[in-house]
Amino acid sequence: MSASDLAAPLDAQGFAPLPSLLTPAACDELAALYDDESRFRSRIDIARFRFGVGEYKYFAAPLPPAVDSLRHELYERLAPIANAWMGRLRMRRTYPGQLDAFLRQCHAAGQRRPTPLLLKYTAGGYNCLHQDIYGDIAFPLQVVVALTPRSAYRGGEFLLVEQRPRAQSRGHAIAIEQGAAVVFATRERPAAGTRGDYRVVMRHGISTVTSGTRMTLGIIFHDAK
Repeated sequence: MSASDLAAPLDAQGFAPLPSLLTPAACDELAALYDDESRFRSRIDIARFRFGVGEYKYFAAPLPPAVDSLRHELYERLAPIANAWMGRLRMRRTYPGQLDAFLRQCHAAGQRRPTPLLLKYTAGGYNCLHQDIYGDIAFPLQVVVALTPRSAYRGGEFLLVEQRPRAQSRGHAIAIEQGAAVVFATRERPAAGTRGDYRVVMRHGISTVTSGTRMTLGIIFHDAK
């Protein structure tokens, strides 16, 4: 999907489904990396930090070729939308058209650690609503790709909650098929109002997995301190 195809659903609800990005075989290959500790810079036990139940691992540099390729390709599609959002939110930040140029900005600000990650949840696992911010520089969109087929687990829907000003929050629960993805707002998005655009704060999480194992690839475009 092009940037123009994604702009309308992202503007309307803060997320957009993406058709299959990875074949089942490619999904299986990425999921199999989880047990190879040499491929990761850190492992996070979610329960330890009271974020939920489960774990995830951040890839070390260099990223696996499939992840690096997706990160570059998706960034180029999303950068025009990110810049349009910054204009509507009256923020001065602009994003270059190429990921490598954006990462140079991150590194100059001390954000040098790669942030793409694999997430794993088994029965009873979940992730509380949160935002993935790792420093002063943040790209306003990110992507989650399902690596396991829906038949392999129950529950585990991807959750998004909009905190709208002077209104009750609105939630979305999204089931993602293997190889497909969702692009969504990292922290906030613009929404059209009667007096112009206003900010909608977004948080995301995972509903409880009731059986099986759920694995996903998270593609975050800004690096971390």
